[in-house]
Amino acid sequence: MKIVDLSLPIDEKAFEIHHVQIERVTHASGVEKFNRVIMGKTLKGKIQYLLGKRILRKEDMPDEEFLSLEVVHAPVHVGTHLDYSFHYGTKSEGRPSKTADEIPLEYCYQDGVKLDMSHKKPAESITAKDIEEGLKKINYTLKSLDIVLLRTGADKLYGGPKYFADYPGIDVSAIDYLLDKGIKIFGVDTMGIDRPYRFMLKEFLEEKNPKKFYPAHFYGRIREFIHIERLANLEKLPGSGFKIICFPVRIRQTGAAWARVVAIL
Repeated sequence: MKIVDLSLPIDEKAFEIHHVQIERVTHASGVEKFNRVIMGKTLKGKIQYLLGKRILRKEDMPDEEFLSLEVVHAPVHVGTHLDYSFHYGTKSEGRPSKTADEIPLEYCYQDGVKLDMSHKKPAESITAKDIEEGLKKINYTLKSLDIVLLRTGADKLYGGPKYFADYPGIDVSAIDYLLDKGIKIFGVDTMGIDRPYRFMLKEFLEEKNPKKFYPAHFYGRIREFIHIERLANLEKLPGSGFKIICFPVRIRQTGAAWARVVAIL
């Protein structure tokens, strides 16, 4: 058995549109953090802390070290993650949208299929015809619940501004094609399923056509689907013959959730 990691990290040093911060409490400073938190729970404790009292000192710890602690401040759309219908709108298929903690877990451990879309250029869209041609190349027929991964190669741009500007989007026709085959989850190695802002927003402002703005995401209001964004290393996978595991982190009432997505060969 071989496991291939298909996930990108949450990295405060990488270029991101949204603010990402990881507060890192070191082993050496952990004792002081402990005192401040524990003593800060009461007014008396706060005053004593400010006056210099400590209930725990580094000399009390083995090697004068406490426990490390990392606090992550980041949107659920940073790092590899699954989006569900609540992200797209308040309703999907005429019903209240579902949040990421409601994603059926049986959808998240299924046979995987990888389609090579690396020929698609930025500003272009992956269409139903592209999906059909990709399936013919690997001689594969989709079955219900397959997890379809679309490789563009855009993950190699991660860490810099181009990651947010140079990748193809997904056309609604491709989403329809997959859903009609019984697909519940599909994934991309791009930062989103719609085309980059520099193309999408420009056309929307020029034409004042709402269909030009986030068409793939907003289609989730019409038909319910789950998709994975920010995948990586898809070039390491064959076209089929592997399993995908993409269980979302259980965060209450969010439109997306982080996941450590892996392939099992």
